[in-house]
Amino acid sequence: MNHSRESAYRSFLKQLAVAGATTALIGSGLKAEASLAGTKEDKPNTHNMLVFGEKAIYLSHLPMFDGLKKNKKGKVIEDKNGKTEYASPHRYQVILEASFLRGAQNLQNIYSDDRRKNSSVRIYTLNPKEFVLSRLAADNSPLTAFKAKVFRGHLERGGQVVNGLDDVEVKINRVIHFRKFDPQTSKPIELKYLLFGSNEETFLAHYISQPPDFDQVLLVKVDGHSFTNAELGKGIEVTIPGKTNQASERVKETQQVTGVTQTADVLTLKISLKADKEIYFEEGELLVPPTFDDTKLEQVKN
Repeated sequence: MNHSRESAYRSFLKQLAVAGATTALIGSGLKAEASLAGTKEDKPNTHNMLVFGEKAIYLSHLPMFDGLKKNKKGKVIEDKNGKTEYASPHRYQVILEASFLRGAQNLQNIYSDDRRKNSSVRIYTLNPKEFVLSRLAADNSPLTAFKAKVFRGHLERGGQVVNGLDDVEVKINRVIHFRKFDPQTSKPIELKYLLFGSNEETFLAHYISQPPDFDQVLLVKVDGHSFTNAELGKGIEVTIPGKTNQASERVKETQQVTGVTQTADVLTLKISLKADKEIYFEEGELLVPPTFDDTKLEQVKN
């Protein structure tokens, strides 16, 4: 994490403090605190995303926790049912399949050509204009597009805007996974991933739940079962038995592991997963408080 991410985080903390002060003015106790604990839609924000895939374009939101929501006095806010909520507007794991457009023109060839010409660059990222992230999964009139810039490299670590992709419309073709982090849920004991993509290109993304946690995306090959593109398009939860759910135990490049999932008819299915390439790994941003320097594991990578 670099200084631009740190500045955004510090700005968020200031906004949170102002929100806490406002809460003290608009009403007493539980009613005002409950409104902050999740019943109110987030304000528009900048939700940077990882961009990956060659056969299709996939986006993964870069999440954070930032601790629990608190009032002006520093007390954790609870709703009437005693539930709490993470403070960050980035408290969501979101994976999308998308297209880059300008008017009626599909710009995927610009993105694909740039990736081919820069094969040593592992990470591409996307910097959208502000929008409300939860509207991507709204029951009524969900958000289906937003404007953004596409960067070669990490936009927060010296990445450069891709020529021709400086002002694109990001059309959402499919919401593969959308989940708000819940402090009340238990963190999986064993390593857990989401398997998604297509039979041409299949990925694993670490299932993020509670801090300390980590974000990771890998390109993988699957043996032992043929999933349909429709199944992969919805995301499949896979557990890695024998590996604890921590960053040091994550699946590494070239590693072959056994994954366990359940079919639609609730049958346990074992599959073999061969990791090809680790596209992304981030640990520091998912600590509480987040660290803005590389962790030891980020320095080592593989």
